[in-house]
Amino acid sequence: MKLGIGSYTLAWSIGVPGYERPAAPLDAFALLRIAREAGLSLVQIADNVPLHAWTPAELARLKAEADESGVALEVGTRGTEPSLLLAYLDVARAVGSPFVRTLATTPDLDAAKAQLLEALPAYERAGVALALENHGLHTTKQLVRLFEEVGSPFLGCCLDTVNSFGALDSPDTVVADLMPHLLNLHIKDFDITRIDHQMGFVVLGTPAGAGKLNVPSLLRAARERGRHANAILELWPPYQGSVEATIALEREWLRQSLAYLRTLPEFRSG
Repeated sequence: MKLGIGSYTLAWSIGVPGYERPAAPLDAFALLRIAREAGLSLVQIADNVPLHAWTPAELARLKAEADESGVALEVGTRGTEPSLLLAYLDVARAVGSPFVRTLATTPDLDAAKAQLLEALPAYERAGVALALENHGLHTTKQLVRLFEEVGSPFLGCCLDTVNSFGALDSPDTVVADLMPHLLNLHIKDFDITRIDHQMGFVVLGTPAGAGKLNVPSLLRAARERGRHANAILELWPPYQGSVEATIALEREWLRQSLAYLRTLPEFRSG
């Protein structure tokens, strides 16, 4: 299992819609540099850096710089529209990504399934997989049913350890249900605390190893299932009153998270 960072590891540094823009937003090339400086050899570029809008020459430059840095690339988008998925298949082939991570943005999972089935034959011919992320609109049981009904080794799960709280599924349920379909793993730690008047809870991110996620158990489950997917660290730092302060926290959480993850046997070699 290879450890990497992604565009949702440093989302505030890239820019979050609805908030002020960073003074110098990160781009895909900056993510490569940060990964290299951290001693990592994997970067996942998702929908907050829309690579399908890049020209073939720009994608070729990204691939060349990644190769020169010794960094493998994974790509992702948001949605199941066949035209979008086919555009991202071209992106994946251009940069050497083994899969395209995406997520269903409609509550109608049958409609999303029909769209996935329309694009899937082209993925199968290209030898590129589709990794559908659990994202809170659907329960893990609904996603498992989709994977089993489609029955293709080129459609599986991008397993996120926190997203399914929105569908009332705990991380333990997510792991138990979706691990058999794992193509990619997002490590996202979290804490759950009562708000100050005690009438309700908030779910907030933490650095990896500092929250309620049992990371060693998560990695052990992947290993015991014989799943050899890569792992991407993702972070949910809360807004700190300014984008600059939030970016500073994001970078500190990245440092703390990598220091912790490298104590685990899966990642001791980087």
